[in-house]
Amino acid sequence: MEKKITFNELRKIKDSLPDGSIRKIAQEFEVTEETVRNYFGGANYTNGAAVGIHMEPGPNGGIVLIDDATILDRAKEIIQAEAV
Repeated sequence: MEKKITFNELRKIKDSLPDGSIRKIAQEFEVTEETVRNYFGGANYTNGAAVGIHMEPGPNGGIVLIDDATILDRAKEIIQAEAV
């Protein structure tokens, strides 16, 4: 399912992930760690794949349209689990 989020919000979620979460998400979704980082705004396409995010300039770092929010949803679950 598509999701819109600001770039700053997306980066805040990434920065809130506990240590090792990028690796854990990569293993769960059978992608490289760089691909997960690309999902959160990275741009290493040599070691990671494109992930279906589209960025448009605007306030708060711009608007990001995510084609598939599965990784984003999983990241939020990990953050919530840490908060408990």
